[in-house]
Amino acid sequence: MFALTQKTARQREIVEVVFRNGWDYMRGLLTGGKSDEPRLPSPTVLKKVLIELGPVYVKLGQLLSTRPDLLPGRYVEALTDLQARVPPVAWSQIENLIQQELGKPIETVFASIEPQAIAAGSIGQVHYATLVNGQPVALKVQRPGIDVVVAQDVALIRNLAELVSLTDVGKDFDIVALADEFIIAIKAELDFTLEAQYTDQLRRNLSASRWFDPQQLSIPQVYWDITTPKLLTLEWLEGKPILEAQLPAIREDKDQDTQRREITTLLFRSFFQQIYIDGFFHADPHPGNIFCLNDGRLALLDCGMVGRLDPRTQQILTEMLLAVVDLDAKRCSQLTLELAESNQPVVLERLTNDYDRMLRKYFNLSLSQINFSEVFYEILQVSRDNRIRLPSNLGLYAKTLANLEGVARGFDPQINLLDQIKPLMVDLFRRQLLGESPVETLLRTAIDLKSLSLRSPRQVEWLLDRVASETLKWNISIRQIDSLSHTLDDSANRLSFSILVGSLIMGAAIISANASTNQLSILSDILFAAASLLGIWLIISILRSGRLK
Repeated sequence: MFALTQKTARQREIVEVVFRNGWDYMRGLLTGGKSDEPRLPSPTVLKKVLIELGPVYVKLGQLLSTRPDLLPGRYVEALTDLQARVPPVAWSQIENLIQQELGKPIETVFASIEPQAIAAGSIGQVHYATLVNGQPVALKVQRPGIDVVVAQDVALIRNLAELVSLTDVGKDFDIVALADEFIIAIKAELDFTLEAQYTDQLRRNLSASRWFDPQQLSIPQVYWDITTPKLLTLEWLEGKPILEAQLPAIREDKDQDTQRREITTLLFRSFFQQIYIDGFFHADPHPGNIFCLNDGRLALLDCGMVGRLDPRTQQILTEMLLAVVDLDAKRCSQLTLELAESNQPVVLERLTNDYDRMLRKYFNLSLSQINFSEVFYEILQVSRDNRIRLPSNLGLYAKTLANLEGVARGFDPQINLLDQIKPLMVDLFRRQLLGESPVETLLRTAIDLKSLSLRSPRQVEWLLDRVASETLKWNISIRQIDSLSHTLDDSANRLSFSILVGSLIMGAAIISANASTNQLSILSDILFAAASLLGIWLIISILRSGRLK
């Protein structure tokens, strides 16, 4: 338990931050209070608490910002740009760590390293460096001792998750599983070789495309021989964040509007390929991670956060987009249940009505006026209201679309998203229908049809034979059939007892009316007594079952 008297120094620090910011619900948990329904503070207070608690909790907030299926939109928006207020680590400590990771003198690998960090985050910081061959690189170094802080804080977070799991909300949204997901994610961030692998995979996936010119898109190259779990060395790409780039200086042969349109088209097409074709996408496309390079190319940086979609989910999401365009609430409900992680009890009529209310406001809008990322956030809200738990990768999908759409509109306010999406969707539907190789798909379908045609007569003959010989058996499984059987048995037993009681009373009455001896009178009294006892027992059993009505 989190009783205040049992706190370590770190736990006392957490309590002080919570007390100082007035989060009453968490204060109750930390001091051993009752774990009733979770009550979040305002988005501003929550953001402030997480920043004050330090790097691990900032990462927790960043993870929560990717889960619009769990949190309302105002919380997601507040946590999106959450950054830890951490100063860069002193160069002397960074130098020692680099030396340890390299296992040899720094000067044998790097001609120079800029001591002043150009960027500092909660897990690591980035320095500009030059290799001995003169190649400029970006050197990402892990903050010394951060692994110890992470190990301590994630244990506390899991304990808190176990307390919240005692509530109905904690059970519905499996808070412990969410905590475990966060623990896995932050431990993965401590291994820079994973980010290197993600970067390499995105680089390979985007090196070929029929939707855009791969030469116009750049993913930094990984220098594997100078990369370790605590040291990541990447190609240095010279440029500026997309919203700060001076486009006329990049391409003087084209006007600014034309350049912006081409870059936005490239951005959209590259992400549509990642999401709907590759199923492996950069999940953090905020303006600071998308650069316009000095040579006119577009670059995607910081590939540490990625999302994955399997082919089935890709197809369902594509159909969901069509259902939204058609304003088909019933189809949206069916697709939501197909996406759900497990068979959860859902009132389909209520779910459909919620979708109908959501889609009604789009009746008089053209497709070009619909904000698709906002629509998907609303889909997650409908799922949350109906206590439907969706896979966590859908949160990343929604967040990626929202970031992408926000960057595109900020860079080119005149952009028409429908014009960007329409040609891609037509090609995407064709691909989902025919596959990458239409001839191969056609041959596979022909083989399946041939196999079906050969098996069908034999199976029909077998079925008719079994029916004619009366040996056909059906195995049918009906939900709650056992409870129905018990209920019928109980009803039959009570009916039998009622008939027995009535028979005893009638028999006693007949004997009593014609009794001519003391023995017959005694027998009549015995029958009346037995009938009364059985009747009282029957009434008591009905009352105890709670099913009198």
